[in-house]
Amino acid sequence: MQDMDVIIIGAGAAGLMCAIEAGKRGRTVLVIDHASKPAEKIRISGGGRCNFTNLNSSPKSFLGQNPRFCISALKRFTQQDFLALVDSFGISWHEKTLGQLFCDDKSKQIIEMLLSLCEQANVKIALETKVEHTLKEEHGFRISTSKGPVRCQSLVIATGGPSIPKMGATGFGYELAKKFGIPVVSPLPALVPLTFGDDMKHKCSHLAGVSVDALVSYGKISFREGLLFTHRGLSGPSILQISSYWREGTEIKINLLPTDNVFELLKEQRAQQPRREIQTALCDVLPKRLVNLICDELSLKGRLADHSDKVLRKLSERVHNWQIKPVGTEGYRTAEVTRGGVDTNALSSKTMESKDVGGLYFIGEVVDVTGHLGGFNFQWAWSSGYTAGQFV
Repeated sequence: MQDMDVIIIGAGAAGLMCAIEAGKRGRTVLVIDHASKPAEKIRISGGGRCNFTNLNSSPKSFLGQNPRFCISALKRFTQQDFLALVDSFGISWHEKTLGQLFCDDKSKQIIEMLLSLCEQANVKIALETKVEHTLKEEHGFRISTSKGPVRCQSLVIATGGPSIPKMGATGFGYELAKKFGIPVVSPLPALVPLTFGDDMKHKCSHLAGVSVDALVSYGKISFREGLLFTHRGLSGPSILQISSYWREGTEIKINLLPTDNVFELLKEQRAQQPRREIQTALCDVLPKRLVNLICDELSLKGRLADHSDKVLRKLSERVHNWQIKPVGTEGYRTAEVTRGGVDTNALSSKTMESKDVGGLYFIGEVVDVTGHLGGFNFQWAWSSGYTAGQFV
């Protein structure tokens, strides 16, 4: 039987970061993953360029049942710390909107950096290795794998959630947590497109591919970014963001034109060009297909001069305060991350260790910490992995 100080299950962003830090401390580390390649989610992220962190990362960009849980780890290892690591490897990067950082070249540069650091820290990585059983012993854990048994003092679960199952993602981490009596907040797809019911889907079918800059709200939470109509419903950054908060059976509100006041615009147009068609005037600020849908809904046509302030206000309300009740999401198949996970009340925010099962740690997406879209979930992986790496 092979004895290690630390075994990490999951060779993704959090697992590799934890392995590097533990190895740097002189700990013997083995990373186990059932996949044939490490860090596949890193590889496909950001359109293949990896949105590896966000300059604006802070606790307010994360949600979970205990929103304060992430504070300690995010302070211990910040976005600037990871950026310094990227710079030290000569990886060129650029900033997109809202502080999002991407590789200039390919995401494989981030993977190669992590694997290089693992090699320097003498970390062993066992791929295509399935974990069959885990057993708590007096001084650690015994793990049965498809390639034989191993034993360790510290066991780290970095298996992520079931989002993007085609990458091999599973709910393994939740099952293991429950086996050891650790509660799990019911997982749900997050950062995921929302879907319409049949009636709305039929009504909006011709809008697939139409995009607008929109302000999308759910309760007191709002995001202003791109919105995209799809064959199934709604997507785009603003929708993905709000999906992490949305609950089935409830409405979201959409301002399809947050930069302007439709009532004032059309009132001014009516004074200057009264003979102009109302739909033509609205097409100045919104896509034609969307304008046609809205005007058909409200039975609006004809010249601006033919419509009163009351009608223009009604149209303005439809544009600025569209209330829609999605029927669901596209599910884990297209979800970027998983909401929910291992209950943070059962973990130490300082070390990521289970409060009741000594030597057992949970990091990354498997934990009930979900970041906003735009590199925040990677930062949580780096921060939580780094944190656990100091203590395992």
